[in-house]
Amino acid sequence: MAILLLPLGLQAQDQKRIEIVYGGFLEFKEGEAPGLKVMTRDDSGQVHVIHEGVDMWCDQANLYSNENFVEAYGNVRMKQGDTINMNAKYVEYSGKTKLAFASGDVVLTEPNSTLTTDTLFFDRVKQQSFYKSGGRVVRDSSGTITSNIGRYYMNSKKYQFVNKVVLVNPDYTINTDQLDFYSETGHAYLFGPSTIVTSESKTYCERGFYDTEQKTGYGMKNTKIEYDFRVFEGDSMYFDNNRNFASATNNIKVTDTTNKSVIKGHYAEIYKAKDSVFITKRALAITVQENDSIYMHADTLMVTGKPEKRITRAFRNAKFYKSDMSGKADSVHVNHATGLTELINLSRLSSQDAFAKRRDPVIWNLENQMTGDTIHIKSNPETEKLDSLLVFENAFIVSKDTLSDNGFNQIKGKTLVGLFDDQNNLKQVDIDKNAESIFYARNENNELFGIDKARSGSISVFFEEGAISQFIRYKQPDAVTTPESQFPENARLLRGFVWRDDERPKSVEDLFNDDPPLELPVIKGLEEYVPQEEFFDDALMKRIEKAEEEKEKDTKTKKPTELDKKTQAMRDRERNKVSRNIPKEVLEKRAEKAEDDRPTLEKDND
Repeated sequence: MAILLLPLGLQAQDQKRIEIVYGGFLEFKEGEAPGLKVMTRDDSGQVHVIHEGVDMWCDQANLYSNENFVEAYGNVRMKQGDTINMNAKYVEYSGKTKLAFASGDVVLTEPNSTLTTDTLFFDRVKQQSFYKSGGRVVRDSSGTITSNIGRYYMNSKKYQFVNKVVLVNPDYTINTDQLDFYSETGHAYLFGPSTIVTSESKTYCERGFYDTEQKTGYGMKNTKIEYDFRVFEGDSMYFDNNRNFASATNNIKVTDTTNKSVIKGHYAEIYKAKDSVFITKRALAITVQENDSIYMHADTLMVTGKPEKRITRAFRNAKFYKSDMSGKADSVHVNHATGLTELINLSRLSSQDAFAKRRDPVIWNLENQMTGDTIHIKSNPETEKLDSLLVFENAFIVSKDTLSDNGFNQIKGKTLVGLFDDQNNLKQVDIDKNAESIFYARNENNELFGIDKARSGSISVFFEEGAISQFIRYKQPDAVTTPESQFPENARLLRGFVWRDDERPKSVEDLFNDDPPLELPVIKGLEEYVPQEEFFDDALMKRIEKAEEEKEKDTKTKKPTELDKKTQAMRDRERNKVSRNIPKEVLEKRAEKAEDDRPTLEKDND
């Protein structure tokens, strides 16, 4: 057995062949395989071989010169340029296919991340590495990513992780089915059911983006964010986990699990630190009650405060509806803790404006319409029952006399206080200061016997099932009942009268009657997930098959007499070095394809 020490590197003319730079102790073992050289490190250093820009160091190497193939054992280090370094216990590399296979504590490093796995394929032609036995990638500022299957695209510095992908960072954890990750920027693209969990929130989406450096991102399919007691959903959502802020576009729904309320719209912003939600574009707030939910609509809705101090504000053309009461105002302010609802006119229009009265607050309860400069509704937060109604300045209550064509019962004064019964219907109304009234007076047979017009300091009106059953005037009443035929037409309406029944919402759909046409923006962003291309694609498999064909051809040219049976058996086992670590399912699929591609005549001859 010859042992040679090669102290110097060799500069070969053919750069396509694997070359020995330093061989340490070198043994020629032609008897085992043609062109086989076994190199072992010595005290001067490790075995060092090169091939077209790749350097490899190891403790021992088997170089099959005839096949341009090397097996490296022990503390293997493989380096490509200044950016890619790989360490492993074992590496084999084919100079013909330019495919490397590494196993045993494999570590692949590039400037921005470190990949560790048990087995790794490295295709130098495509500049891609691939594992399917589980791996981990560490990027200091982004965290640690684990997956069952992974691929690294060296040219674009992109990882593509598949199957049980988990990214763990001290500030958040991402779980997803597929993750495209760019190591230079820290940008992550999520596909399939995915969650991002922080100490403050949980975000779910089925297609999304996350900047692991800035901790911002967006989701585009079935996106949902959970902030404590709120669930935030929308077609397209942006979120900033630094500020606990999120915004959404199209088909938005915000569910408050504590207060049993839902807000809908088509653009929204949520600020968790301030416990506030801003929503517009057909904004609708739904307060879920046991017997009858309340629906509120406005151009813009804002909900602020902790659950125990929740405030809802509705701006510009605010309206609400429930089966026993509806209302409308320029703006509405609701204090959920105290049960106080305020209907307010912000007075942007002067009183002379033709539409000014249309912006004054108005309440409808059964057949009664109540208006004034400001209206307060008081309810019991515990029982969800209406308690009282207060109208400040220019109080006016109107109900249509149903048995006449254009008759209206009317009461006006400075202020109004209304009380409700257990069914949330008005049972009593007290109007104070300069009270005026017009009533259509009927007998027990509902026959009209006159129109009553009066003035007094105040007046109390009592209702049964929404109809006036009794009224009492106080403080110097001055009342006259006149037959209808003698009552002037132009005196049948009190000054300031406006009948606004055409504005009355009689259903949830009516809340949107006077909204402008809604045009939702077209959402652009992440494309659909493109399935990972086969690492062992047709081009790579053809390279492997070509190398095997060349080996087979070379073997057949040898005369059998030159080899003993033992050597021949060994060569048969070693014949397919370039494909021996290719996954079994890949080879089987390739064989099936080859069989399918065979001409029908050949199959028949078989």
